[in-house]
Amino acid sequence: MSRKEDPAFDIAFYESVLKREPAYEDVIELLGGLYTKTGRIADGLKMDRKLVKLQPENATARYNLACSLALSKRKADALRALAEAIELGYTDYEWMSQDPDLESLKTAGEFKALLKKLKPHS
Repeated sequence: MSRKEDPAFDIAFYESVLKREPAYEDVIELLGGLYTKTGRIADGLKMDRKLVKLQPENATARYNLACSLALSKRKADALRALAEAIELGYTDYEWMSQDPDLESLKTAGEFKALLKKLKPHS
């Protein structure tokens, strides 16, 4: 396995950086993604919550929080975070419509309504 394919190394590195700089926003965001990618959903959720607290106006951070909540089977919270992300300016209809992290929400009427808000008018 090459160094590039070792998320455990990256996680350990970023965790050590975060110990020294607990509010390092870029590292918090990277760790959140790495945790989620490696199945550490609860840790990813913790990082996403931390980033949203540090950057309350960041639409992408809010979107990532919605993904972590959806993966944690917290449907109502995920839908609320998704609505907030859109309110803050999240606009990527294509990604949101096919994002595997949001799979558990895709049959919900609220999700379809949020998606409709983003759909580019043709």
